[in-house]
Amino acid sequence: MAAKSVKSVYFCQSCGYESAKWMGQCPGCRAWNTMVEEPVRALPKSSGRGHAPGQAARPGAAHASTLGEIAADEGVRYDTGIGEFNRVLGSGLVRGALTLIGGDPGIGKSTLLLQVARHMGAAGLKILYVSGEESLSQIKLRAERIGSFTDDLKFLCETDLDTILTVIEAEKPSVLIIDSIQTMASSEVSAAPGSVSQVREATALLLKIAKSEGISVFIVGHVTKEGTVAGPRVLEHMVDTVLYFEGDRHASYRILRAVKNRFGSTNEIGVFEMGEQGLSEVENPSQFMLEGRPAGASGSVVTCAIEGTRPILMEVQALVARTSFGFPRRQATGADLNRVNLLLAVLEKRVGLTLSDCDAYVNLAGGVRLQEPALDLGICLAVASSFRNQAMPQALAAFGEVGLSGEVRAVSLCDLRVAEAGRLGFTDCILPAAQAGRIKNAGNVRIHGVKNLQEAMEAVREIG
Repeated sequence: MAAKSVKSVYFCQSCGYESAKWMGQCPGCRAWNTMVEEPVRALPKSSGRGHAPGQAARPGAAHASTLGEIAADEGVRYDTGIGEFNRVLGSGLVRGALTLIGGDPGIGKSTLLLQVARHMGAAGLKILYVSGEESLSQIKLRAERIGSFTDDLKFLCETDLDTILTVIEAEKPSVLIIDSIQTMASSEVSAAPGSVSQVREATALLLKIAKSEGISVFIVGHVTKEGTVAGPRVLEHMVDTVLYFEGDRHASYRILRAVKNRFGSTNEIGVFEMGEQGLSEVENPSQFMLEGRPAGASGSVVTCAIEGTRPILMEVQALVARTSFGFPRRQATGADLNRVNLLLAVLEKRVGLTLSDCDAYVNLAGGVRLQEPALDLGICLAVASSFRNQAMPQALAAFGEVGLSGEVRAVSLCDLRVAEAGRLGFTDCILPAAQAGRIKNAGNVRIHGVKNLQEAMEAVREIG
């Protein structure tokens, strides 16, 4: 009798692309020799995501429900003890949620989760911290810098998923922390830890535990050089929430951003500052971002961005200098380089600034990375200020989207932006003319509505 053939599929170790046959070059990421063979295991008929925590499985055949039959249960939320972390999660940690946290090495992912475990353990919740990268002595050294911990927080150094599942059944924690998912390995998969199949299998097991047992699970994920979570792309689709830690690990600030959240907004950010005792909340991000702003320097303009429901003032810096080469250099830090090149072309065509023979550098001070169109006007004014070597008024803020014709277009939530500028002592604000008459409670802030870049330049001269 002939042996039964084992079906296999091929996965790209770089991007997770799946194929029925081996290929030398991955069609997804164009990388060479990254396709690995993995056997396909048949799943039992009873396998699945499982029923919600606290809800009994329905006997008999499967039954489809109408919208009226479904109970609108928002679920139980835990207070993490860190206000900025609660904001990003959406008013707290949902019971039974699977949350993925990614970021560069040394950015503070483990430190943040250890602080969250400390606060939640002090609130009486049972926490299990599983580390596959650090020893118990290393964790203790880091924990001693943070503060005191209760006995409700327990630690385990293990990479075998079978052993971890046994400890989970014995301890029955309310919150489980896995640091990191790339070090976990299941005996049912023959591949090495960190491979596509191991990461996918480990996440699937943790997802089943989270949903069936009602355990809130945090998993730490490594990132690639492009800044995305390493492993298969399906990893981000399986989890409920994806958080990214941003910022320079050599600087003091950290920004926690939600890029996916099934239980809250994906536009919220949390701002932290790294100190000797771990991460501390920055309750006033605008003031924090404007610290050290130079007085009387050209190429510096304050603008206002909206992250979720929070307005944040930040400094846009620009440096324009004559180039010594035939091809001028363009560089943007924190802003989209393609957008900056477009705005430079608009300034040259509509305003008359000769920038074709100049190097241009644009920087969002503080290391923040933003894509909001409201930054356009601030970038244009900063570039013009540096080109003419004329300093902008110190108490001026500007925001608005700039079109290809040089027009200044409307942006969202102007009232919040103006109110934030007034709260920090700014006296003048340049914004789109279409929204200048709709501002309520501007306080001591003088509103300057402009229709295009020429009017914005004239408004700056009048203010100065």
